[in-house]
Amino acid sequence: MIPIGDSLRARTFPYVNIAIIIACFLVFLYEVAFESNIDRLFFDWAVVPAELTEYLGNPGDHPLRVLFTPITAMFLHGGWFHIMGNMIFLWVFGDNVEDALGHLRYLAFYLLCGIAATAAQVWIDPNSPVPMLGASGAIAGVLGAYLVLYPRATIAALIMPFFFWTAYVPAFVLIGFWFLIQVFNGVASIGYAVGASEGVAWWAHVGGFLAGFLLLWFFRPRRPSARIGRSMW
Repeated sequence: MIPIGDSLRARTFPYVNIAIIIACFLVFLYEVAFESNIDRLFFDWAVVPAELTEYLGNPGDHPLRVLFTPITAMFLHGGWFHIMGNMIFLWVFGDNVEDALGHLRYLAFYLLCGIAATAAQVWIDPNSPVPMLGASGAIAGVLGAYLVLYPRATIAALIMPFFFWTAYVPAFVLIGFWFLIQVFNGVASIGYAVGASEGVAWWAHVGGFLAGFLLLWFFRPRRPSARIGRSMW
């Protein structure tokens, strides 16, 4: 299922969420222009678990940029389907979480969820030489927060592969089903290198989701929850 809208109406304009989406697309356009050296870009600015693990053990043996890759990797994507899928989820769910937390707290929350997602995947497979990249770990944290804040919201979702069929499901059903898929595939991927299972770092999704679920209790909403309406747009 691909979410395309929800029943919530945010009370503020989601400046940060839109800025993150724009930043991801700008970086992706740079990747397209940098295509001839894309592997170098990924190995320099995505998270390479083996390199990050070695850096934490012996900082002097690696350049300082390795320490910042958990942040820079959130803005890199591996292709059009990768970035479009991530940005659709962020567009649907991120604005209302930002509305609840406030702009600056939402930014801090998003980045911390992305870092936690990286930590989870690196902990599962610390010796992988395969670059990890994408916003999905941070977005998983947004889903975790959305589930706590708006479990009864209605989500409009396209049914794959019949994209002309739209289902309207409670947030707790769609997000809960999504999380179970991540856990199932994460368990199935144990013992394989990052990227060996359809190119997806499943445990980054699980770690990001759990981080968002838990961090929300520290990033207390500063205003009442968004209003639940009938329109999906």
